[in-house]
Amino acid sequence: MGEQFKTDVGELSQFLTNLEKCVDELNEARSALEHVRADQIGTSRLDEACDKFQEEWKYGSEQTKKMIDAIKEGVKANKKGYEEVEDALEKALKQIADQSTSGGNGGGK
Repeated sequence: MGEQFKTDVGELSQFLTNLEKCVDELNEARSALEHVRADQIGTSRLDEACDKFQEEWKYGSEQTKKMIDAIKEGVKANKKGYEEVEDALEKALKQIADQSTSGGNGGGK
């Protein structure tokens, strides 16, 4: 079963970095359009559509950021859990190896 399920903690770290970049890029795209006012674009119909889009984009990007933040927290918690399991397993295996090389049989004989 272990062969079918593998977790690369480094990949989890990279995933967290990528999530953060997504949020940054969304914010940058929205900010780039923020300085453009509707009255600078053209017809009143186009101006209204641009204003509406800007409002929806802002709301959508804020909601997306909240969801990404929640995912990030879950991934961080999972990453920490995997690291703790790996550390505990490493210590246990080291302890077993030390006991077997020191001649101790653990049975008290």
